[in-house]
Amino acid sequence: MRSLQYLPSFTVYHRTAKDVNTLLVPRLSLIKTRNYPLPLRAATSTDEIPPNAVRRKTDSNWRGGFSLGVDLGLSKTGVALSKGYTFRPLTVLKSRGQKLETRLLEIAEEEEVDEFIIGLPRSSDGKETVQSNKVRSVAGRLAVQAAERGWRVYVLDEHGTSSEASDRMIVMGLGKSERQDREDAYAAVILLERYFSTQGLGTEIILPKSVDLQEKIKNTAPEDPDFLPGKLEEYYRF
Repeated sequence: MRSLQYLPSFTVYHRTAKDVNTLLVPRLSLIKTRNYPLPLRAATSTDEIPPNAVRRKTDSNWRGGFSLGVDLGLSKTGVALSKGYTFRPLTVLKSRGQKLETRLLEIAEEEEVDEFIIGLPRSSDGKETVQSNKVRSVAGRLAVQAAERGWRVYVLDEHGTSSEASDRMIVMGLGKSERQDREDAYAAVILLERYFSTQGLGTEIILPKSVDLQEKIKNTAPEDPDFLPGKLEEYYRF
């Protein structure tokens, strides 16, 4: 990744365990002033801008919402896709810096994604690492560009995803060379599976400071009439 000179303007909010079984009701995003139009107020939590995993839990009729899992490494970035109840590895990117961020946005556009789930490195005791700061920097820059398109960016603890990915590929019968080439993408798959299986527990939303951009990402994910949970298919094609 490129050397970090500055952090863009963004805000982080954390979803905790007590939120998992709580119905999330978006609060009003306007505050009242006398004799003037109601001004916009900055979003304050994932209650107001819930991730897809939470929307699925709280709205049985909700449809749509691709999620892009991103495993940011020192030299490679794994990318995976989720929609509904299916997960698959997409690719491993070797670009860095602005080129990487641009490519992630292009993939999101191609795959009709509306949110990014980015793995956040933590040590075995749950503490953030030096690499965590680099990931947060990339997530912050990406959040600004994503919000311009109405998309959201979240980070989630990725501890253990690489080892789980390696074990899964061994069970799948992949050789050593294939495992080395695909591990980052499968780690992103594990991240997405963890994210949905826990209904978004532990996700942190990365928000741009601009209230106008925040308004863009408060809208519900668009419905996809082609998505039918009862018609699942196996699509591990990578």
